[in-house]
Amino acid sequence: MAINTVDPAVVTKTTERPVPRWAENVAHLIPLVALPVCVWRLPIGFGWGMGGDPLPPSVWNAPYVVGLSVVSELLALLSFGLVRHWGEVVPAWVPKLGGKRIPPFAAIVPATLGGLVFVGLMVHWAFGAFHIGGASGFPYAGGWGILAKTVSGLLTLWGPLLLALTYGYYRRRCRPED
Repeated sequence: MAINTVDPAVVTKTTERPVPRWAENVAHLIPLVALPVCVWRLPIGFGWGMGGDPLPPSVWNAPYVVGLSVVSELLALLSFGLVRHWGEVVPAWVPKLGGKRIPPFAAIVPATLGGLVFVGLMVHWAFGAFHIGGASGFPYAGGWGILAKTVSGLLTLWGPLLLALTYGYYRRRCRPED
């Protein structure tokens, strides 16, 4: 390595404009509100009903539930793209696209749609949890019902948090500096 060159692996990438502290905190919070329900559903995949009816026996139960939990957490971790350099510029290791600027709406549109889907799920959860409009509620007995409502209630924060984070990304990338 020559004296005046910089090792690209050592260079830290920053966003075009500073990320507000609240946005950084929200990006860290989203995977944390998704994690309890991801962990809570794992025993269900292995045939334990946790106070409700167990899933009918199937070889697909465990892979489905584990896969759903993994995909949920990976989607939650994508929220970091709204506060990191890799959400503004394609990483250099991506063939043919590496180093190119990501159009802001390529992140804003899917993040907004995802946030709206989770807000819709939040409304659906509230109807079931509080028996609104004739909804039957959660099918878990005793303390398991409280646990189900708690972890699912945390998950309902994902939508509003993602929408707020998306708005922060929009302000940073699309609006003139204040």
